[in-house]
Amino acid sequence: MPLDRPATVDELLNYRLARLLAATSAPGIRLLEGRYGVRRRAWGLLGLIVAYGPMSPSELAERAHLERAKVSLNVTALVSDGLLHRVATPGDRRRARLELTERGRALFDEVYPQLAALSRSVLAALSPAQVQALDEIITILGNAAVVVNANAPATNKAERRLGGSRRRQTIANE
Repeated sequence: MPLDRPATVDELLNYRLARLLAATSAPGIRLLEGRYGVRRRAWGLLGLIVAYGPMSPSELAERAHLERAKVSLNVTALVSDGLLHRVATPGDRRRARLELTERGRALFDEVYPQLAALSRSVLAALSPAQVQALDEIITILGNAAVVVNANAPATNKAERRLGGSRRRQTIANE
């Protein structure tokens, strides 16, 4: 498959990465949702707070590269499950900081080693040199994607929050 000259959809970089993500995520999702009742996205937000400490919901959305509304829904679930709590900012009760609860920390400490073991089991297919090369490649591609995204025209943005897409509107107008 020529990754740099894809001839079919299954040769596109994003398609291949999505397939890899789906295949490697399945056991972790079953673990998170089936055994612990935590959705994957909520787990990721919890993990970011573990890694970077308390932060505002807006900071969390930025770090997670997610829309604030999606973060808000997941944060609400994490708060109601007792895994996070909101701490009001002194002097401005409209603003809050999200902090891990003891229960949230205990869950993270129990689940994270299991997810890390799943990750290691997939990476075991590679040599240590290949793992290092993959790590470097992911960093390079991530940086390149940021540049591509920053330079992409905003004129093609879909109005997803309204349930629509620009493409459907264009087709309907033709």
